[in-house]
Amino acid sequence: MKKTITFGIPCYNSAAYMDKCVESILEGSDYADDVQIVIVDDGSAKDDTPAKADEWQQRYPDIVKAVHQENGGHGVAVMKAVANADGVYFKNIDSDDWADADALKALLAKLREFVAADEQVDLVLTNYVYEHVEDNTRNAVNYRHQLPVGRVFGWNEIGHFKMWKYLLMHALTYRTETLRKANLQMPPHTFYVDNIYAYVPFPLCHSLYYLDVDLYRYFIGREDQSVNEKVLTSRVDHYWRVARIMMHAYHVYDDIDSPQLRSYMMNYFTIIMAICSVFSKLSDREDAMDQLEALWRELREYDERMYRRAKHGVVGTATNLPSGLGKKITIGGYRLAQKVVKFN
Repeated sequence: MKKTITFGIPCYNSAAYMDKCVESILEGSDYADDVQIVIVDDGSAKDDTPAKADEWQQRYPDIVKAVHQENGGHGVAVMKAVANADGVYFKNIDSDDWADADALKALLAKLREFVAADEQVDLVLTNYVYEHVEDNTRNAVNYRHQLPVGRVFGWNEIGHFKMWKYLLMHALTYRTETLRKANLQMPPHTFYVDNIYAYVPFPLCHSLYYLDVDLYRYFIGREDQSVNEKVLTSRVDHYWRVARIMMHAYHVYDDIDSPQLRSYMMNYFTIIMAICSVFSKLSDREDAMDQLEALWRELREYDERMYRRAKHGVVGTATNLPSGLGKKITIGGYRLAQKVVKFN
């Protein structure tokens, strides 16, 4: 049977929690034959992840495919799943996260409609929920005020996105063919590459559909998680790397035809540069501020207009205030945003 969707699950020493992720897809899909799960063991060597992946394939050989590779990092593992996908659509779910059963059923029903009608929708969008382990609270992110609901649309019909409501990887289900056309080159051993995944393919997506269901459950609060503030600060160089790839992907004002998509992408890139600025200030690396200045210089040389928008707009100004006092104000603003939005 032709697969409607492939769920990619990149795993690195994930034995303690990957079963919940796999089970949520199997149970939510009622073990459907047109669903595929590609578990990518990204060179796990500290636990039973490789064996667990093989066990899942042995139990459900028509649904689950186990793939093993040398450790390459999250982005490389995601793209390995894409390369092995047999589904018309592709969705990534990280191994410590899971899918809501009712929402998954709704997504499958809609995707099956598209496949049966041979309607080529490039990107299907759904909601996600931050599941905060530290205080057992939830924060749902939806797009009801930014996107048309329940119909196919194009980028020119999208509304304004607030800073905390961008279309992150958790919200995205790509048409596999469209995603492959983007030819994403993920840097190895690099965190935060989900930003590349949720940016570079967008100009290739000409038809979109928003399904207003809370599908992706994003577990947040583990001390070793990449979005943990201490971890992120120690890996600020990874964000510099990601920002450079996004920077050089497009001359946004010249390459993007849709005014709405152009505005969205420029604003999202501005947020990435702001994150670089904030965490460079938080970093105890001696070269952090020199590296940040080099990143801004590179952007200015690459595209003066993108530089002005990212550096001298409201967000850029607020996150790049000069002097020691400016640094304190920038960090204070970040702390306030973190408490309100609870993004990490």
